[in-house]
Amino acid sequence: MVRSPEMETPPAQGLAARPRPATHRATVPGLPIVLAIVSAVAAILTADWIPVVAIWLLWAAWRLTRTDDGPPVLAMAFTFQWVQVTAGIWYQMLTGIRLPAIDHADYRKMVLIGLGCLAVLLVGLKLGMTVIRPPRPTAQAGPALGWGALVAAYLASVAMTGTIQEFAWELPVLTQGILALTYIRFALLFLIFRRLSQPRIRLSVIGLLLAGEIVLGFTGYFAGFREPMMMAAMVLTGVFDRRKVTHWVVLGALGIAMLFTGVIWMGIRTEYRRDFEDQVFAQSREARLDRISALSSKWLGHSPGEMLSDFDAFVDRLWAIYYPALALDRVPAVTPHEDGEILWAAVVHVLTPRLLFPDKPPVESDSEKVRRYTGIWVAGTEENTSIAFGYAAESYVDFGVPLMFLPVFAYGFLMGMAYHGLLRLIRHHELAIASVTVIFWLSLYLFERSWANMLGLSLTLIVYLGGATFLVDRLLRGRAMTIRAPARGRLVVPGSRSR
Repeated sequence: MVRSPEMETPPAQGLAARPRPATHRATVPGLPIVLAIVSAVAAILTADWIPVVAIWLLWAAWRLTRTDDGPPVLAMAFTFQWVQVTAGIWYQMLTGIRLPAIDHADYRKMVLIGLGCLAVLLVGLKLGMTVIRPPRPTAQAGPALGWGALVAAYLASVAMTGTIQEFAWELPVLTQGILALTYIRFALLFLIFRRLSQPRIRLSVIGLLLAGEIVLGFTGYFAGFREPMMMAAMVLTGVFDRRKVTHWVVLGALGIAMLFTGVIWMGIRTEYRRDFEDQVFAQSREARLDRISALSSKWLGHSPGEMLSDFDAFVDRLWAIYYPALALDRVPAVTPHEDGEILWAAVVHVLTPRLLFPDKPPVESDSEKVRRYTGIWVAGTEENTSIAFGYAAESYVDFGVPLMFLPVFAYGFLMGMAYHGLLRLIRHHELAIASVTVIFWLSLYLFERSWANMLGLSLTLIVYLGGATFLVDRLLRGRAMTIRAPARGRLVVPGSRSR
């Protein structure tokens, strides 16, 4: 592999020797005044006080989860959940369009419950992070892998992900753990983006790499382009300099790209997924790429009205309020609270790994819960789909207000401890930042995820992805000590004694 001058690391200077880019994440003068004005305008335009609470909660999340180094993964994940709770309110304020949840459900009550869940999750995260202190800067703040090794590992992960995923389903007792290891690809991608943004942002290389990832993401059954875009967004936000116009333009362009790809996906995914019934199509990436290209071209030829209709559907899908709000009308008026049965089943499911309990039943589909607690027959496993219900709705059905917030707080507290715990456990700074970014983004960003899936995914990622990173970290440290520990003209192997 031929290295470009930009990719070469000077032999006498690692990344640790380079000055950190100016991120200007300190308190912005006048920001409280700006937020107060924005809150007042939103309250007037919506004739509601809920937007005021939402705006200040988002500000608190970015302030309380701020770290001295690394990308704002906790704040970004919190923001995505926040958007899922409040999107319909902002959409109506800006366009005047009323989504179904506004006209057919008690959306205000559910939005308030959702914001309450986010508030206690934030408090739990913050308190958990104070129990375990963040790691101190170490001498291993430089690159854990050279450029050649990093690029080779990333290309190998791209080439092998599909094969590994197929193999994972052949071993049901280890499926989730093996699938968790495929997310190493996102950690490697994050590292590449991070190096390409320090000490200066190399937009052309980042753009080309991200474009390739978006294309690959469109060829999957799910919206696989989202994670690469979020990795880029977190890296760019982490080095953001509010005084540079180019930084504003780049982040704005990335945000527009996220919206555009999301709307296109909403417009073509139903027709595209039908083709997966053909095994030849499902196993041919080239065929899927051709199909995506054809469907995207067809969508771009739609009238503006049809595109706007898809945009409405995109926002409606993003706003994860409708079905939980319907459940509020029936629980406990028609269906009694479950007194913790849903949460207990989720905990039992997580604590009985399939490796030791191969006969344990699968997780109940979210669609079944929607049917049971809303009285609406929605698409389910029969159509190879699942309609989201979410941990907030499950907590309400289990306990009602206010006890429903206790498990959310406990989860946030444990995740806050795990965040700093992993950063302290993994000594190579680059590896630690990359692993916690992927683990905590995937664990925390979805408001519509059930307790069983959220607890299971979080634990699986921490154990498998965090454990794999820990082993690589120890391997690299041992190798470095072997190379760098001369004693009287001979090499000292770690663990041996010299006399």
